[in-house]
Amino acid sequence: MERRRRQLRAFRKRRELRIVIDRTKAIAPSDILAFVTLRNERIRLPYFLRYYRNLGIKHFLIVDNGSDDGSDAYLEAQEDVSLWSTGASYKASSFGVDWLNHLLRHYGTGHWTLTVDPDEFFVYPFCDTRPIEALTDWLDTYDIRSFPAMLIDMYPKGPIDAVPYREGQNPFEIASWFDAGNYTIARNWYFQNLWIQGGPRARMFFSKTPEAAPSLNKIPLVKWERDFVFASSTHMLLPRGLNMVYDEWGGEKASGCLLHAKFLSPLTAKVAEEMKRREHYAGSREYAAYQETLSAEPDLWTKWSEKYINWRQLEILGLMSKGNWA
Repeated sequence: MERRRRQLRAFRKRRELRIVIDRTKAIAPSDILAFVTLRNERIRLPYFLRYYRNLGIKHFLIVDNGSDDGSDAYLEAQEDVSLWSTGASYKASSFGVDWLNHLLRHYGTGHWTLTVDPDEFFVYPFCDTRPIEALTDWLDTYDIRSFPAMLIDMYPKGPIDAVPYREGQNPFEIASWFDAGNYTIARNWYFQNLWIQGGPRARMFFSKTPEAAPSLNKIPLVKWERDFVFASSTHMLLPRGLNMVYDEWGGEKASGCLLHAKFLSPLTAKVAEEMKRREHYAGSREYAAYQETLSAEPDLWTKWSEKYINWRQLEILGLMSKGNWA
């Protein structure tokens, strides 16, 4: 019933999407596709697109939610982008999930699909030497339909606004640090997914209420079928079997990470904008926490912070695994 309800929501919400440029006829049957919802991310887009093109993404299907910073015009000019626009409520669309569920059903069926935000960068085993197609080929061989990635919040050493982020720059030249530990894991028995919290957002912005900290578990890479839906961002899917991305018997299944480049200089302006719009989860509780803390120019870095090197470092720390993919 829940899956059917979400499918119907997506079907109704499709009317809120206006096609800006449709290049989906160029999509080949074997192409790996990226699905994105964004608003006012112009400064991030050049590096974001370059990063995923280099990984092997062939086409980007993007919903622009009322940008006024030139994001729409920039994306319209990219030959591997199909773009939809909407001025409708992000909150009322299940925070963009309804829009993406529609596009995934219509265009993603039969493809490996990667659903990410413009500040999320997918890292998987051997990503420095193997394209994403090598990963999806291996997943196909073992009939694995979904692949998880823990969100790792990256941050600079010093105040977030101290070093301005430049358009086209690798964000991890600035936000190069992360928490190696400080994570909690629980199991959501209804959806059968893991629920992960912690990192710098829990210790700095939600120190008094860590149970309210944002969840870090995501399942961004899915071999999409027509009756699949995301149930809450990319945290969990229906049918529930897609959320069983871990080994119940104590072993390790292959997994990746999403390096989260939120804590850069554009964040301050983004927080001010989103506090006016109030379009995010729980009355924009997360952005309210940012606003309260950022005014003091906090330094997220601690003596326990780790400087990012590569995916192998994340595997050694137990934040991702190559499982039996050799």
